[in-house]
Amino acid sequence: MQAGMVFLNDRLTFDKDARICADGCLVAEVFAARTGLQDYMGYEVDPQGTRFARDAVVKVYRPESEVFKTDSLATFAGAPVTVDHPAESVTADNWKRLGVGEIHGDVIRDGERVRVPIIVRDAAAVKAATSTHKQLSMGYATELVFPQDGKHPDGTACDAYQTNLKINHIALVRAARGGPELRVVDERAPEKEETKVTKIITVDGLPVNLGDVAAVEAVLAKKDAAIAAADAALATAKDEADKALAAKDAEIEKLKSEAKDQATIDALADEKAEIVSKGKALLGDKMPESKGKTVAELRKAIVIAAVGDEMAEKSDAYIEARFDALEAASTADKKVVAIKQPEVKDAAKDVESARKAWLADKANAHRAAAA
Repeated sequence: MQAGMVFLNDRLTFDKDARICADGCLVAEVFAARTGLQDYMGYEVDPQGTRFARDAVVKVYRPESEVFKTDSLATFAGAPVTVDHPAESVTADNWKRLGVGEIHGDVIRDGERVRVPIIVRDAAAVKAATSTHKQLSMGYATELVFPQDGKHPDGTACDAYQTNLKINHIALVRAARGGPELRVVDERAPEKEETKVTKIITVDGLPVNLGDVAAVEAVLAKKDAAIAAADAALATAKDEADKALAAKDAEIEKLKSEAKDQATIDALADEKAEIVSKGKALLGDKMPESKGKTVAELRKAIVIAAVGDEMAEKSDAYIEARFDALEAASTADKKVVAIKQPEVKDAAKDVESARKAWLADKANAHRAAAA
């Protein structure tokens, strides 16, 4: 038994259930692959001609285990649609030139077939799909195994088995291999057979068969762990943010408190300076030491120095009033009133002036009588 990798084309068929959307795209669902025997030409499965003649009909068996293998089904996802089979495999380098659409949804096992949704986006390709190219053909790579005595499970002889199928593209073609069952379908399931559906989804870039309970549970466990880790990271980040915010709030409150304290300190300093100035005016050199004393203590020390030790037992309110009284009295004592000097008169000068005035009056009277 020997194996070899070949690139094959299996053909599918459109039917009336394909529809044109309002934007002009064609959408449909296609039975893209099935299990069982397929007939190929010798040149397709043996390009070098070492086993079969070019025109020989070669029966190839595609086992269910290979058609529905998770790795094989995963290659359907996003596979491009082309018009006819290109001479080369479709890759990222030539997709824009060759592609006219793609498989654009979930890959589903439907009985013994694979069902996929396709969309044709190119206007010329849509026209071809509804006129000259009404069938589809699947371009894929597969590994062929040539057994000594190959048989289909029903006993029919076969020349080769297909393994490791990898889909490359789906082509719009004029004729199809694979039979009329491989066609575009609507949502209705076949009526005469029990439908077994297997759905393949992609999680974190890996295909997951929803029919595989263990695989689904493993994916869910991984997701749960990721969510738990994300929640823990979020909680940690929130705690750190809360701590940072609390620290910032504390810093702001401290600055506010320091600002208030500084204003109070400035006001007390101004008041103390005023008390010191007034105390020096009252006591001069007898002014007590102000350092280390509060305003109230300094005011009491000045009053005691000015009045006597009996002031030591007086209340702060009494001391403040007495200090104001002392300061007011000191200010009054320093006011200077200008007094006008008394006028001093000379009595002898006054008598002489009076005598001269009398003699003058007599002389004037004598002259008046003579006239």
